[in-house]
Amino acid sequence: MFNGYSAAAVDFLWGIRFNNNREWFLEHKKDYTEHLYGPTKELGAHLFEPFLDTPGLLCKVSRIYRDARLHPPVPYKESLWICIRHDVEWWAENPCLYFEINPDGVHYGCFFWHPKTAALEAFRREIARDPDTFLNVVEQVERDTGVTITAEEYKRPKPCPDERLERFYRWKGQIGCTVHEDFSEATFGPALGDRVRDFLVAAMPLMEYMSRFTA
Repeated sequence: MFNGYSAAAVDFLWGIRFNNNREWFLEHKKDYTEHLYGPTKELGAHLFEPFLDTPGLLCKVSRIYRDARLHPPVPYKESLWICIRHDVEWWAENPCLYFEINPDGVHYGCFFWHPKTAALEAFRREIARDPDTFLNVVEQVERDTGVTITAEEYKRPKPCPDERLERFYRWKGQIGCTVHEDFSEATFGPALGDRVRDFLVAAMPLMEYMSRFTA
């Protein structure tokens, strides 16, 4: 059961930001396990509950260790994340629901970081063919989350056949419906888990729609 993070989790995150070395980590490994990794695993289980019956979805909880071959000489991450996604080869080319905690606060929502060019081309063809279905998804998600869907945009927008779709024809990557929260009293309790879970459920239609173009 997720009971919230504690101030000790935040202290550890700031500690690893300024002491990213094996000696400091080993001295504080118990803090990492008890106050950061353990609660994040509990939160992952809590967030995944509404999606247990959704075929093909899985929930991944990261750990703090970096691959030394890819990130020398920094051995540790300064964040942990939870990712709910389809079982795909590389998460960045597919939309996902996520939660992240780092020294600056917590972040969560639906995110599509690096869609392939072919996926975006298929997306534009489909929304041109059936704009109403997509626009209804956008309206629903933005209404239910209270957050505007944003994206990195092409410097030269693609020609658009429907003025209602011009905003979406500019999408290039980093497509997201996300929230950032600074650390506050609202972070330190089980209500955080419910708040994040409700948001991910509300954002799920965007993930489902965008997943059509990455299969």
